[in-house]
Amino acid sequence: MLLSAWFMAQFDFFVVNVAAPSIERDLHTGSAALELIVGGYAFTYAAGMITGGRLGDRYGYRRLFLWGVAAFTITSVLCGIAVDPAQLVAARLLQGLAGAAMVPQVLATISAVYPPHQRGRALGWYGATGGLGSIAGQVLGGMLLSADLFGLGWRAIFLVNLPVGLVVLPLAGWLLPKVQTPGRSRLDVPGATGFAVTLALLLVPLGLGNSLGWPAWTWVCMAASVPVFLVTWRWQRVLGARGGQPVLDLALLKVHSYLAGVGSLVAFMAYFASFMFTLTLLLQSGLGLTASQAGLAFAPMGILYSITSLLGTRLTRRHGLAVVFAGGAVAALGLGLLVVAAGQGLPYIVVALALVGSGNGLVLPQLIGAALVEVAPHQAGVGAGVLSTAQQFAGAGGVAVIGAVYFAAAEGGHHVAAMRSSAAVDLVLVLVMVASVAYAGRRARRRAPAAEPSRTAVRP
Repeated sequence: MLLSAWFMAQFDFFVVNVAAPSIERDLHTGSAALELIVGGYAFTYAAGMITGGRLGDRYGYRRLFLWGVAAFTITSVLCGIAVDPAQLVAARLLQGLAGAAMVPQVLATISAVYPPHQRGRALGWYGATGGLGSIAGQVLGGMLLSADLFGLGWRAIFLVNLPVGLVVLPLAGWLLPKVQTPGRSRLDVPGATGFAVTLALLLVPLGLGNSLGWPAWTWVCMAASVPVFLVTWRWQRVLGARGGQPVLDLALLKVHSYLAGVGSLVAFMAYFASFMFTLTLLLQSGLGLTASQAGLAFAPMGILYSITSLLGTRLTRRHGLAVVFAGGAVAALGLGLLVVAAGQGLPYIVVALALVGSGNGLVLPQLIGAALVEVAPHQAGVGAGVLSTAQQFAGAGGVAVIGAVYFAAAEGGHHVAAMRSSAAVDLVLVLVMVASVAYAGRRARRRAPAAEPSRTAVRP
């Protein structure tokens, strides 16, 4: 039940990329409104994650999860019945907030219920589900659009969440355990507001800047995010020193495996989200494929990701970080193939996708597990919220920045050259991810007892 909600949230993050042309034609949206439909969800989703995690710590993970699923189902229906761009933008913003209430409770429940030595398999499934949701957004989204169920067109990608939510809600209420949470102090409203404003000042310009030609206000907003963040950070320290409970538990920053895991996930999500976005542009705008054809091109990637992600946890328990390094190498090989052979035709692109999917499956679940393995149960909610915020912010930022690289290189219809440029940037991010994992491994070896050399690797 937990993982189905995580799947829905990731699915809705990516599926709009495939449906964007249909939405634009049907609702007559301008480029700015379309950017908000696609990116507005990412913004409110990311901005609300830390607060959603802290609310779970306060009111209970099970309760927040149920509220979040109900809200996500309702807002999905509102997206599906929107009749103009303004309604769809508003519904997408609310859908992102609902996801922010729902998703942190998934990781928090796993971290609180399972002891560290048993979390690996559950976190492996979590990572596999998130990746599959992302890829399914491309594959199933294209199939839904092509099928045009009941004449719904693009609306089906949102309304499909209604039957899922109606099944998940009663089962979750029956099956999910009630986890004892701290639930003592008041919510840190100034801190939550400060982090939300910081993310707004970054994500809104990043999401709209390229389509608007990067006007002056986008740079002013991004510059203003720095002092807002510093003031918020100072408030977190002051509140913590007074004995309060800041929205960001600063004790998490002393857990080096957590910091290394967050850094690795930021690099991974910036690469992965931008890769999915730019490749969709290449397939549809560059090669002229339909939405369903483009979705099917992602199918081998999804299948191989499923296989390697489920094998990855078992392999990591046996071989440690070597599995993550191998996954990074395979993903890098796929990106390198795209850089060299993107113009050679669809078969080469599908092979490159298959390599990327295989490598990602070995990497992503292990990164999540490594980040959370040393997080204490009472920090599970906010730890999951910060981790999810970092993932979504990195994804949105990666799409904006690397998407801008793609659009700049694609002027005049040079989509193959644009894909080569963006894939080269993605390749650099994969190398940064591997470096962060190596750093975590070195710290683990320093902490590990000399008599147990076989257990020195960071394991999820």
